[in-house]
Amino acid sequence: MGQGVHVQELPGIGKRYDIDLGHGGNRVSIVVRRDGTRDLYVFTSRSDEPTAVIELSEEQSRKVGAVLGGTFFA
Repeated sequence: MGQGVHVQELPGIGKRYDIDLGHGGNRVSIVVRRDGTRDLYVFTSRSDEPTAVIELSEEQSRKVGAVLGGTFFA
């Protein structure tokens, strides 16, 4: 998908996208479930345990994505 992004199929669940943020071992993992919900995991300092977990509906994730992608302007 791109440098620093790894995709893994999760049988029966959906797909997981691991994004290396490139500094200090920080990374984000996003699980896109078959039902449209997304689970966002934030990892710091190469830890195996997430420091934050957020579940987003499909609509919520599109809003967040629009802001992060710079396509939402108020």
